[in-house]
Amino acid sequence: MTLEGALEADVRPTDGDSRTVSFAFTVTNAGSEPVELQFSDACKAEFVVRDGDREVWRYTEGRLFAQMLSREDLEPDGSSTYEAEWERPRTGEYTVTAELRTQEASCEARTSVTVPE
Repeated sequence: MTLEGALEADVRPTDGDSRTVSFAFTVTNAGSEPVELQFSDACKAEFVVRDGDREVWRYTEGRLFAQMLSREDLEPDGSSTYEAEWERPRTGEYTVTAELRTQEASCEARTSVTVPE
């Protein structure tokens, strides 16, 4: 089953407190057939924050994830949301990229985020 063109993605900052920025990455099956997402570990999405070309935070950096095969089925128009929390961000303007970590296809989204003083 091919996933190219079937998945659409969106990433947004969500409510957090003054010490964190939370992100929600939503993947939607825009195709007319069910899609099976297969994962090789417990981390289903990667989040990366950049200041220009410089990477300032990566969700998976310094974390361990259970090595286990899993899958999720997305029906047509169905979606799944993955979340991450960036702790102790510095004030500034950043770009966040979220990417689905499936075995068979890539799906990513990008947005800007402002961390106030």
